[in-house]
This record gives sequence, structure tokens and C-alpha cells, in this order.
Amino acid sequence: MKDIKSVIFGISGLSVTDEEREFFEQTNPLGFILFDRNVKDPVQLKELTADLRSVIGRSDAPILVDQEGGRVQRLWPPYWEGLPFGRTYGYWYLEKSPKVALKAVEVHAKKLADMLLDVGINVDCWPCFDVITPQVHWSLGKRFFSDDPNIVSSLGNRAVDTMLRNGLMPVVKHIPGYGKAKIDPHIKLPVVEGNIEQLETDFLPFRQVNKNVWGMTAHVLYPSLDDKKPATISRKVLNFVRQDIGFEGFLVCDDLCMGALEGNIADLAAECIYAGCDTVLHCNGVMEEMRAVAKVLPPLSDKALDRLQKAEKFKENAIYKTSEEKTL
Repeated sequence: MKDIKSVIFGISGLSVTDEEREFFEQTNPLGFILFDRNVKDPVQLKELTADLRSVIGRSDAPILVDQEGGRVQRLWPPYWEGLPFGRTYGYWYLEKSPKVALKAVEVHAKKLADMLLDVGINVDCWPCFDVITPQVHWSLGKRFFSDDPNIVSSLGNRAVDTMLRNGLMPVVKHIPGYGKAKIDPHIKLPVVEGNIEQLETDFLPFRQVNKNVWGMTAHVLYPSLDDKKPATISRKVLNFVRQDIGFEGFLVCDDLCMGALEGNIADLAAECIYAGCDTVLHCNGVMEEMRAVAKVLPPLSDKALDRLQKAEKFKENAIYKTSEEKTL
């Protein structure tokens, strides 16, 4: 079997071009991520996801999407239901009741699983475990559940559990947290000051992810952890994520193409893997960049493959448990 390259790629349009097809066949990336430019309607999307898997010859290949709620969606009405931002459920937790909010998150997660799996998408980059603070950039804060790390943990873990039980792999994000980011990382690199004790509220929800699911790194500079490199390309920070925060799942970087990261795209990709990411996420579908990234990246490491398999096994067990409960 051909080695799987440690990268997830975007594509340029609504179907796979001849150039992309040849490149993906040669490269054998772990999987793909889809955006608005790749989505027209359910029929087209089903054909696209099936074709992408056929190109690399793996029927179980991960196909990702950012389908959170609010404006962060790739599948839109009228074909798919629009869902609220995560912040909605944090408000409900306090204004209605924890029970109402938790049930609503469960319904949200179940709807995500139904709509995404139906069109061949098996990994969703949600839920956000980031904790809101007064200084967080407005574009980020509404995506996050709450300013209380315990509420974030409660709602986030309910979402994770529900997605797993319904066959959809969640990506917990953004480790170790965008909650104090004053700048949108899509535009520029945020710098989050504070010592480890002051950052503990950001870390707490991620400490409470006790499942071998996927996780996504944050493009944030934490001078108290590493004053030179942002988390995604920092061996110091990612060692902290593994050893101190205790995240054991499969770790993917946030999009390499975001404005927060500066430098040669191939060098950034290699740094991600060296720092401790299991795979790299390159989203813009630009062929020249994809070729450069693929050239420097190794196959998935044995440790990465093990984490990937453990995550899949965890999902299978959750599905099995759910089916058992339904038969009782």
C-alpha cells in the first residue's frame, strides 16, 4: 500500500480537475477539506466526495469541512439547514438552563452529522473549546460557547459525544485557545500575553477532552510558552499541549494559508510536522503551493497513524454503544 502523505488539501472548484487528479494520485494525501467554492448542491457534493476518495483509492479517506454555525458554514440553505453560532448555546446555558443548552447542542451536533455524512463528509472542524475573554476579536468570540471554561467544557464535550455517537468525527479547536486573541488570525498573528497561571482558563476545556478525537492547533504566539514561534510551528507549545494539557488525539494544524503565518509555505509545512502536528492542513487549492508542500512532507508517522486509528476506533465504539442502547 502506498504511503499516506501527512497533508490534507483543498481543491480549486466544484469538481476535480485533471491536474489535481494526477497530483493527488501521485501524492496520496491523507484527505481533503472543502469550502464554499467546492459546494453547489447535494448531488454535486456527493459526486465530488466520492470522486476525491476514488482518486486516492481509499473509501474511508477523511473529508473535512468547517460547518460550525452562524457565518462559519460551507453548506448553506436552501439545501441545508442554517444553524446558530456556538455563543447562542452559552447564553441559553445561563438564561434558560444548562439542560436546555445541552439538549440544543446535542440537536445541533446530530443535525451536523446527518447533513454531512449524507454527502460524504466524515470530519467536521467543530466544536470550538476556546474561552471568550473581553479582548477577543469580534469575529472569533461569537463562534465560542462562553467566557466560563466549565460551560465551554460541558457544551463542547456534549457536542463531541453526540457527533461520535452519530458517526461524525469532531475536530476540537483551537488548541491551546484563541480566546484572548485581539486580532483575527486569518489576517495577522495574534500575540497572547500572560504567564501560565493566567492562561489556565484557556487551557482548562482542552484538559477535559478525555477522548481520542481530532484536534486543531491555534496560530497564536504565547510568549510565556515560546516567544519566537506561534503554537502551530512551536515544538515547545505542542509538547506542552501533549504533556501538560494532556491532549492525546490526532493533531492537525489550522490552515497554513492564513495570514497569521508568514514565510515560505513549504518551510511552514515542514515546521508543523517537526513541531508535533500529525498532519498539515493546506486549504486554498493553489496547485503551485500544494506541490511545494507535498515535496517537503513525509508520510504519516507511525505515531500519527496510531492516533488516527485510535480516534476512528473511539468513534466506532461510540456508534456501537448507541446502537446497543437503541435495541434495549
